[in-house]
Amino acid sequence: TRLAAEALGTFLFFFLGFSGIAVVTDLGIDAIQPLGVAAGFGFGLTLAITAFGHISGGHFNPAVSAGLAVSGRFPTRDVIPYWVAQLVGGFGAVVVMAIAYSTAVTNALDTQPGIGIDDWAALVLEIVATALFLMVILTVATDPRAAWTGVMAPLLIGLFIFTAAATVGPASGGSFNPARSLDPVLWNQEWGDVWIYIVGPLAGGVLGAAIWT
Repeated sequence: TRLAAEALGTFLFFFLGFSGIAVVTDLGIDAIQPLGVAAGFGFGLTLAITAFGHISGGHFNPAVSAGLAVSGRFPTRDVIPYWVAQLVGGFGAVVVMAIAYSTAVTNALDTQPGIGIDDWAALVLEIVATALFLMVILTVATDPRAAWTGVMAPLLIGLFIFTAAATVGPASGGSFNPARSLDPVLWNQEWGDVWIYIVGPLAGGVLGAAIWT
């Protein structure tokens, strides 16, 4: 049940985020502004956690599962099964995009550094942003000393992704989630930059959780 909830929540999260990219690609930037794409990912995550977080914990991100395990908030033995569930759910969202939109959309789902940003700069930005993301999650979802822990967690976690996608995303590519970047590549086989978005978020998630702990 937990793995099914994790897969379904990741599907919901990615479906709303990818839909924003699809609309920009097929209908034009005027149909949904860049902040609309950020909102799709940020508030898509909020809604996914609200809908399924009480069952699975609402990770929907391999870096989050890894970070929570490092902090002792999640069983290490469950990390790989959660990763598989996240990849399966996210890939389902890619398939829906492929069915509903043009081939250009599945190509546009690839994560890439912004114009003029080299791979190593993008890697550093992904590490730092994901590390901070884990610190926010660990505080708002697990620390009873914080008055906003619990009920506010879905909104605040989604708000971080919205803010990071809007401010860091144009430079780094705005992944902060290995599954978000790996799933489109499994479909279109464009492997060029994906290493940044596997290594960066996983390293950031582990680093952030270790510092917070």
